[in-house]
Amino acid sequence: MLPAAHRMLRGEDFTAAVRTGARSGSPRLVVHYRAGETGDMSPALVGVVVPKKQIARATHRNRIKRRVRALMSARVGCLEPGARVVVRGLAGADGATSAELGADLDRQLARVREGRRR
Repeated sequence: MLPAAHRMLRGEDFTAAVRTGARSGSPRLVVHYRAGETGDMSPALVGVVVPKKQIARATHRNRIKRRVRALMSARVGCLEPGARVVVRGLAGADGATSAELGADLDRQLARVREGRRR
């Protein structure tokens, strides 16, 4: 489970990450990443969304959200302080194994973090 200190709850944080952050995607997941400001020592925040248009059944959306949150809880310690990350689950995530989702998540996080350093 994602620690409470790292859960993204405010709509402004979601909006900032999606609109001004770097983005990288695959058929299963899209990761939006906004690096923290210089000197910002607040914890990194993570939000997970699964659009109803992509996956109509609530049970499937909730299962994807739970799996992605569990994967992100293992990776949140590697994020920079003040970072904002939004992970959007797509239809391809519904039938994927945890190993496949983890590999996609690692690949997308590496891409967006590398893109911000350039």
